[in-house]
Amino acid sequence: MADNFRVTFVGLAEGVDSKAVTAMLATKLKTSNEKVSLFFNGKPLFVPSNKDKALKQAKLLASLGIKSKLQAVTNPNQNTQLTSATSSQRDDRIFDALDYITSSLIRLEEKLDELEQRLPEVEATAITDEHIEWQDDDLMLDDELLTPLQKRSNVLLYSLIATVVTLLILLAIYLTVPNLFSF
Repeated sequence: MADNFRVTFVGLAEGVDSKAVTAMLATKLKTSNEKVSLFFNGKPLFVPSNKDKALKQAKLLASLGIKSKLQAVTNPNQNTQLTSATSSQRDDRIFDALDYITSSLIRLEEKLDELEQRLPEVEATAITDEHIEWQDDDLMLDDELLTPLQKRSNVLLYSLIATVVTLLILLAIYLTVPNLFSF
């Protein structure tokens, strides 16, 4: 059963001028002439409403010489109302969650501001000085990498190599002639 009805245009009564009726209907409804012209071309002029209101709209049109009829408007799907209700509930929950997150962020920001105000200015300047020194150290590191390396004496290196070679020669002799070193 249809709950809502829409008034649709059927035609004009005999001897009625369409331009005059368009102007009178537009002034009576306080709308534009274009909307009334679209109504004459099949577009709806009124929103779907209950039967009593739709009958009043049809009587108004009949008093101006416009023939109309009531057309039942049914809901295409009752499930759309249910899904819209669940989606609106879901949207409400999402908005509540976003509101909670926003208020939490605001409280955290206020606490951070309080903590910053509690810090003495000396510590704040010390922190910035350390930050600046760190940046200076970084720049000095680049300078050290660009300077050439100084040559060291190779005496220690040559003595270590000579010791390892001597020990290898003694090991080879011991393995080839084991009776030579019997004590």
